[in-house]
Amino acid sequence: MRPRTLDEVVGQQHLLGPGSPLRRLVEGSGAASVLLFGPPGTGKTTLASLLSQATGRRFEALSALSAGVKEVRGVIDLARRRLVHGEQTVLFIDEVHRFSKTQQDALLAAVENRIVLLVGATTENPSFSVVSALLSRSLVLQLKSLTEDEIRAVLKRAAADPRGLAGEYEIADAAYDHIVRIAGGDARRALTALEASAEASLDGKVGVELVEASVDKAAVRYDRAGDQHYDVISAFIKSLRGSDVDAALHYLARMISAGEDPRFIARRLMIQASEEVGMADPTALQTAVAAAQVVQLVGLPEAQLALAQATIHIATAPKSGAVIKGIGAAMADISAGKAGAVPPHLRDGHYAGAAALGNAQGYRYPHDHPDGVLAQQYPPDELVGTDYYHPTDHGYEREVGPRVVKLRRIVRGR
Repeated sequence: MRPRTLDEVVGQQHLLGPGSPLRRLVEGSGAASVLLFGPPGTGKTTLASLLSQATGRRFEALSALSAGVKEVRGVIDLARRRLVHGEQTVLFIDEVHRFSKTQQDALLAAVENRIVLLVGATTENPSFSVVSALLSRSLVLQLKSLTEDEIRAVLKRAAADPRGLAGEYEIADAAYDHIVRIAGGDARRALTALEASAEASLDGKVGVELVEASVDKAAVRYDRAGDQHYDVISAFIKSLRGSDVDAALHYLARMISAGEDPRFIARRLMIQASEEVGMADPTALQTAVAAAQVVQLVGLPEAQLALAQATIHIATAPKSGAVIKGIGAAMADISAGKAGAVPPHLRDGHYAGAAALGNAQGYRYPHDHPDGVLAQQYPPDELVGTDYYHPTDHGYEREVGPRVVKLRRIVRGR
């Protein structure tokens, strides 16, 4: 069912409009190298196949899974000889993100000098997986997951077309709906599910129960090294910060289902417990640390319960950014050079000669005072009176705030 012409391509109309770089390339008039970036099943290989038929140029294809520098240089040498006779070569590299830096570097001169017109296909964001020099010499065209209507159109065409099921099966609307739902915008996965369901049919009918029996679960859009990894963890963090517990659980489930390292998730939860909740609920950090220990000692799948508990705790806890603001302000002062001498009475006095230097002399031990707190200078001279921690009135910080004010007044002798 692979499209044989541009008119048969479903989706990606934002790249295939009149005069667009990709359409001009397919029609033989474009001269720019391109990187086709998008999820599986969105048409990257199909568009490369159309290029091979429609450009009027010589077409060479390599897969990054099997080709090395030797093969790349061989194609470039062949293209250079063809160029002498006025023939240009289109070099298609599938899974280009799997090429090493050395392999990608081998393409640079040929791409820059138009010896080859490169078409690379990748499921990972080229910004993360393609060297910057090659990236700057190519157009990056992002393919989008197909919409539900587009997936349904692909399925119905396959059901009726002689190249597909040729109208030999009666497919229920509910079966189409289920395949569309589990495909996740991936046309190839949708067609595979349709084919598997049809093969399992004994009476020429395909219902939703047959589809469910043939395909067990939906595709998960996620990659552990590229932009989807960063997009999902970013959405997870922002959902926790925004107190949307349901969205946070969705992204947690998405990461676990896609095989994300649970230790990574646990580390993020520990960070979020301090960064987003902080002293508004000090027990959030305890829950996050406990979840990390469960991950370490128990592992998945059971540890997903502890990760979910920590996620729920952080998402539903009162929020305060006072911890991160406090340490941020203190670090900024250090960077600005505000790191004066430690007051003499706070210095170490556990060595011979310390007293003669004035170290540890005059230090007042707080526990000798009935209240456990007394007036005494603690910061360097230039930072006396500087406030870094500003409690909010959220959660436990409602209690901490007045206490901080009182402690500062006593310690500073006001």
